[in-house]
Amino acid sequence: MPELLLVFVVALLVVGPKRLPDLGRQLGKAMASFKRATMDLKEALEQEPPVDIKEEVERKLGYKDETKDRPV
Repeated sequence: MPELLLVFVVALLVVGPKRLPDLGRQLGKAMASFKRATMDLKEALEQEPPVDIKEEVERKLGYKDETKDRPV
């Protein structure tokens, strides 16, 4: 808690009392935007790739699906 108070006092002295609320709003918006972008990236990485892209990558890498060759 004392460190947070020190940071607030230094920010108040450097930025000034008139611009401090604007700075806080901008910082909050930037953090929200970063969090949203991080969540979007995480969701995109967790999704299954489309079948056509997956097949193209497997073909280029030389992978073979062993389950297709097995008799049922």
